[in-house]
Amino acid sequence: MSTATPTRAPHEDLPTGHKPPAGRVGGGLFDPQQLVKSFPDAIRKLDPRVMIKSPVMFVVLIGSVVTTVLALKDPTDWFGWAITAWLWLTTIFANLAEAVAEGRGKAQADTLRKAKTDSVARRLTTGGGEESVPGTELKIGDLVVCEAGDTIPGDGDVVEGVASVDESAITGESAPVIRESGGDRSAVTGGTKVLSDRIVIKITTRPGETFIDRMISLVEGAARQKTPNEIALNILLASLTIVFLLAVVTLQPFAIYAGAEQSMIVLTALLVCLIPTTIGALLSAIGIAGMDRLVQRNVLAMSGRAVEAAGDVSTLLLDKTGTITLGNRQASEFVPVKGTTAAELADAAQLSSLADETPEGRSIVVLAKEKYGLRERHQGELAHAEWIAFTAQTRMSGVDVDGRKTRKGAAGSVITWVKEQGGQVSDDADLLATRISEAGGTPLLVAVRDEKGARVLGVIHLKDVVKEGMRERFDELRRMGIKTVMITGDNPLTAKAIAEEAGVDDFLAEATPEDKMALIKREQAGGKLVAMTGDGTNDAPALAQADVGVAMNTGTSAAKEAGNMVDLDSNPTKLIEIVEIGKQLLITRGALTTFSIANDVAKYFAIIPAMFAVVYPGLDKLNVMGLASPESAILSAVIFNALVIIALVPLALKGVQYKPTSADKMLRRNLGLYGLGGLIAPFIGIKLIDLLISLIPGIG
Repeated sequence: MSTATPTRAPHEDLPTGHKPPAGRVGGGLFDPQQLVKSFPDAIRKLDPRVMIKSPVMFVVLIGSVVTTVLALKDPTDWFGWAITAWLWLTTIFANLAEAVAEGRGKAQADTLRKAKTDSVARRLTTGGGEESVPGTELKIGDLVVCEAGDTIPGDGDVVEGVASVDESAITGESAPVIRESGGDRSAVTGGTKVLSDRIVIKITTRPGETFIDRMISLVEGAARQKTPNEIALNILLASLTIVFLLAVVTLQPFAIYAGAEQSMIVLTALLVCLIPTTIGALLSAIGIAGMDRLVQRNVLAMSGRAVEAAGDVSTLLLDKTGTITLGNRQASEFVPVKGTTAAELADAAQLSSLADETPEGRSIVVLAKEKYGLRERHQGELAHAEWIAFTAQTRMSGVDVDGRKTRKGAAGSVITWVKEQGGQVSDDADLLATRISEAGGTPLLVAVRDEKGARVLGVIHLKDVVKEGMRERFDELRRMGIKTVMITGDNPLTAKAIAEEAGVDDFLAEATPEDKMALIKREQAGGKLVAMTGDGTNDAPALAQADVGVAMNTGTSAAKEAGNMVDLDSNPTKLIEIVEIGKQLLITRGALTTFSIANDVAKYFAIIPAMFAVVYPGLDKLNVMGLASPESAILSAVIFNALVIIALVPLALKGVQYKPTSADKMLRRNLGLYGLGGLIAPFIGIKLIDLLISLIPGIG
């Protein structure tokens, strides 16, 4: 829950859509030129210490080495050299899929590096002066001054002032944002630029550990760890590889007994074609691409585990202020009590708000000027005035001038003040305040004490503005099976009204950080995965407890440290895209696993008849594809096995399209499209390759 409502730039918190920001690398299908750029990396990945991380492809690498040695023993054996060449290509293609996915991350990192500058910081000294020091010498807790035109030297929080900041180097958005002290939009990032005014920043990170450094590390892939799901799938693929390895090893004794002893090259080709090389080659690329797709949406995932968890989220907790609403309660009208005119109330409201530097206070001054034509006054114009600044303790602001005291603030505080001044509060003041609360607004009372005594003049209606399109977005989440819960510190009446306007499923009013934690734990105890979005320091415990904690980039450093994702656009409904990408990652992995296992069936019909047809002519009936010769059949299967990896790289990077549907329908779709497709495609592909091979003189 946000406790303050700082100023926001007009564009802030609005959805940016799916178009990558300027300077960012686009998502979707890879650039064909990226294949060429990534080829050297694919070669470097042939290092056995790297290949062993993928058991399936490590077996293919060993097979490539074995066939190479055997081919060297008989340089005239064209079949051995052909099999060897395509086994090496299979290994390289697998590495190329991963290298292409990583290459997009490196391109993102290059863009981010341009934002890093070795700036000079104006550090405040203990005596109140300034000293110029390199940004690399700043320590946690240092106070630095930044004015218009300065580059912010390090990550920190604004502790004094308000300024417009250009964060395009981070978010890709050209429009500036407002950063100010005392609220949940106080965090600034090193490398961004101050466009106006003056702010004092308290440094919160060491050099080399800034947010940009973390972003670079993440998008380059250095911090990508295998997720539990991916580890489990790797274990499954390793198990299948061992099973087929044992099958092929034990096949040779039977072949010798039958008088059809097979060469090591043929056995190696059989093993490579039978093990799940397709998904083994693409598995890493699928995981990397999932995180990169989040980057395209301006979301940084601190781990692949968070991306996967997003795919199974069933409950979403959203902070109200700054998340569901715009973040600034705005004065919308002045409602006078009986015996007071609206103009009189507006004049007193404006005067009592001159010492209130909160966004709400400023909005009252603006409303009085725009609606009632009152000239905006300044504190210096009133001689001998005693200004009462707004504080969180008194919850009031005001002014004492010429024997007249004026106060404006929370209903309870103003009522107490009126009674202390010997006045009475009229019944209609309470009625008006209650009516505004029930409508979802926040009532502020305005009171004076003059020669007529202490009394309430009326009520200011502060209104939380729900962001445009929120109801539609929550409807979409509901269709995805996700329950939405609004979290707020407001009273239940206000919370209920905002919840109904926004269209959330439930709400938690007067919530403390402990209440948020308890709610998340209750949902998790019921076996649900919970996502939480927030931007305030008091959101940090809940963000850390949630399975998916999405911190707003405009929020505090504590919130960003606690979450496992950071939304650079600070758009809370971005979770819809995050969930879709998480589901897309899981679906893509499942679809390509289904395809990989299914297309092994066709290879049986290509290789097994070719191996034993000479000894057992009856097996020729299994040659349903009518392949030209045993050599052509085996070579065609090996070539198809390599080419299908490259053919599926675009799908692995782009991901299988996600559509909200039931698990049963999704399973039928996977089996129908990728299971059946994986069964049919090899029959067609191997036959076409066989036809081309048979045209080569001396082979067909």
